[in-house]
Amino acid sequence: MQVNELLKLMLEKGASDLHLKPARPPLMRIDGRIEALQAADLKPEEIGQMLSTILQPHQKAKLERDFSVDLGYGVQGLARFRCNIYLQRGTLAASFRLIPYTVLDVAELDLPDVLFDLCELNQGLVLVTGPTGSGKSTTLAAMIKHITQTRPVNIVTIEDPMEFLIGDDLGTVSQREVGTDTTSFKEALRNVLRQDPDVIMVGEMRDPETMQTAISAAETGHLVFSTLHTNNAVQTVDRVLDSFPAEQQTQIRSQLGLVLKAVMSMKLVRRIDGSGRIAALEIMRATPRVSKAIEQGKTGELLEEIESSVAFTRMQTMNQSLMALLVNGTITYDEAMSQSTDPDDLSLKLRKMFPKIEERKGEEEMSSPADFSEILELQQYRRLYEEQDEKNRIILTEKDEELDRLQSSMRERDQQVQELTERMNQGAGEMERLRNDYARLKQEAQQKIDKLMERIKELNQRMAK
Repeated sequence: MQVNELLKLMLEKGASDLHLKPARPPLMRIDGRIEALQAADLKPEEIGQMLSTILQPHQKAKLERDFSVDLGYGVQGLARFRCNIYLQRGTLAASFRLIPYTVLDVAELDLPDVLFDLCELNQGLVLVTGPTGSGKSTTLAAMIKHITQTRPVNIVTIEDPMEFLIGDDLGTVSQREVGTDTTSFKEALRNVLRQDPDVIMVGEMRDPETMQTAISAAETGHLVFSTLHTNNAVQTVDRVLDSFPAEQQTQIRSQLGLVLKAVMSMKLVRRIDGSGRIAALEIMRATPRVSKAIEQGKTGELLEEIESSVAFTRMQTMNQSLMALLVNGTITYDEAMSQSTDPDDLSLKLRKMFPKIEERKGEEEMSSPADFSEILELQQYRRLYEEQDEKNRIILTEKDEELDRLQSSMRERDQQVQELTERMNQGAGEMERLRNDYARLKQEAQQKIDKLMERIKELNQRMAK
């Protein structure tokens, strides 16, 4: 059995890792679970023969000297793999991590949109943290790819070993591998500032000197990305500070409070439909209160600040991210509880905010199901809708009452008009009667006058005789 055959089978099964150790068949991690292949147990000499074909002379020398060696291994037309070969119980063993040739976009990874904001930073330190296999390298590669596509900058990466291959686009990328292109992280970081970088990506901050150099690079106007093996934002800050002697920690707190722009702590959780895993993220950003808490060494206040600033800064705790995944129907209730570092707090928040969460059926998902800030936005929209609906209801009630008053007034006026019309008709009839009486009386008076004139005429004639 050859290494390349196992790596090809690894892709076919959708595994993320391959483990080789004596007295066991090849082991693969599929959706977070270790599964053994239906094959014979491996013998120490078989593992030695398989691994010798992929080791370069300088890597063999390092393995003999340090009893462990990291390397990147690519199979043409297949994928790249991050490999660690080590001794256990005096025999060789190895672990391979799948690194696809294609670098996925931030949106394709279902990551929150706040990552795009971090890619637009001009300077500062951004840390991506989490346990082994939590998606740190994949997330960093997606962010570096986005930067190359959107910004005309010079990016230098320092990795051990080199994982994702990122091509030039609008920006240009130089990838340096420890052991091949440079002797160490420390040496590479010393030299990187002479390479005119805008963005620096350090595969891992493993020691105080690397941390100090990365912080100093961020202080001098560069955007620095790196990773740490910590579980949350508070632990990340404490880990950096505790890496330095006590007499340096005041200075490091001041520097870190100034340059730290964000900490993203990741964890992969199983999807409810069995289609793989998705990232839950705790996100802390450098608000004035966060920076002040770091400078003053009050890291215990950071969690409360993260939890209470979701709506304004799109920060979120790990529990809030798990809530978002659960509410979106992406993971199960049991998965959320098992992955939470504080399940009691998660249960309390779920009962408070979503008392009928178990009855919820699949509703339309958001752009990132792990983004708790979008849930708050929907709740705010709902509150605004309800408030506006109540205002509209009050306005409609007032309008209905006003309409009733107008209709009543119109009925009264119609009645008044009708009465006035009747009175006018009566007045017109009376006027007509008076005109007729006047004409009749005038005619009668004229007749009497004519008769009187005739009588006077007769009397005058008699008196003249």
